[in-house]
Amino acid sequence: MQDFRNLAVWRHAHQLTLAIYQETSKFPASEQFGLTSQMRRSAASIPTNIAEGCGRGSDADFARFLHIALGSASELEYQLLLASDLGHLQTTPARSLMDQVQTIKKMASSLIRKTSTKPHKPKSNNGPLTADS
Repeated sequence: MQDFRNLAVWRHAHQLTLAIYQETSKFPASEQFGLTSQMRRSAASIPTNIAEGCGRGSDADFARFLHIALGSASELEYQLLLASDLGHLQTTPARSLMDQVQTIKKMASSLIRKTSTKPHKPKSNNGPLTADS
């Protein structure tokens, strides 16, 4: 178990979430319970799932939560496209936010690969169980 705040991917995802909150605060009031809410939930889900995965006991669990974070990032990617096409998000901030999402997806994918290729300690069927088992 590690502190999620030490992961660069979590820090990037947290900064993205803050930026999404800032940009969506400029959306029309009619989107408050629609696209604004969806984008904020998708964005917040990314660092939330990374943090939750860090609190799990195994690399497999951590990788599973990273996959969920990737799904939320893809969801946010579409919502950014929609917001831009609807005229709620200007081109420059939309590109910047999309770039941030792409960076996070690459980082999370890399971390999944590292987690999946980490050598596993074989469990012995002999002797008493220890804290390392």
